[in-house]
Amino acid sequence: MAVQYEVAYSGSVVGAGIIAGGSYYCAQGSMMAAIGSCKGADAAELAALTRKRADAKQVDPVSKLASHRVWMFSGTLDKLVPAASMADLAKYYAAFIPSAQIQYKNDLAAGHAMPTDSFGNQCDALAAPFISNCGFDAAGSLLQWIYGPLKARGDIAAPAGKLLEFDQSEFLAAPTTHGMANSGYVYIPPGCEGKGGGCRLHIALHGCLQDIGNLQDTYARNAGYNAWADTNRIVVLYPQAAAISPMPNPKACWDWWGYDDPDYSVQSGRQLRAIKRMADRLTGA
Repeated sequence: MAVQYEVAYSGSVVGAGIIAGGSYYCAQGSMMAAIGSCKGADAAELAALTRKRADAKQVDPVSKLASHRVWMFSGTLDKLVPAASMADLAKYYAAFIPSAQIQYKNDLAAGHAMPTDSFGNQCDALAAPFISNCGFDAAGSLLQWIYGPLKARGDIAAPAGKLLEFDQSEFLAAPTTHGMANSGYVYIPPGCEGKGGGCRLHIALHGCLQDIGNLQDTYARNAGYNAWADTNRIVVLYPQAAAISPMPNPKACWDWWGYDDPDYSVQSGRQLRAIKRMADRLTGA
């Protein structure tokens, strides 16, 4: 979903961190392709489609991607999203972004999870909360790659900022009928209250089964972003997906294959547009 958002709204972001994901529109509206983790997606075809959509003004101009900095992660023990899918994503990015602006970490013996150096399961686990203590701070690595040098992170055990819950229905009517929860979270570090001049905004999109319905605020508190936010004036937005069960979205995944909306990967897509509205509210756009 982070890739879909980055491409659709490339003019308003500076980069992305991708934890075990696939290329833009790699599922091509197919649940079966999504279940197969988009293996074998043709990067050249997807890049050509992106240019066509940009020409039609369905997504931002592809020229906006050229300045992005992208951080990618794939665990060597990940059985859900194999390294081949991430390799396809790297090929896709290469069509738009210089290689010097892309960092790909694929040498950690981790399963399908958000790696941290302080919280979670053992590194090879495939279990809730899908956050694993791998002795590696993925959040810190991707934030520093995207934004450049940052001050040392704050105290993980004693956050200085506030995690607030907000009403997502303001940004998408009847959100639970469209795969989004009624509530989302936003982390506000010191110095970013009120108008928050000079603060950055980072959008952290959880994975399947990491939503508020399954984990409450576990992901928002423990994925690793907040301690860096405290010392670097970064507001962290944690939008929340929701299950639609028994079908078509029982695991509360974001809509990156079209379970709710055939326009899921362009600016008019319901979930993408809702997240953009949240970002606009926080940035004053």
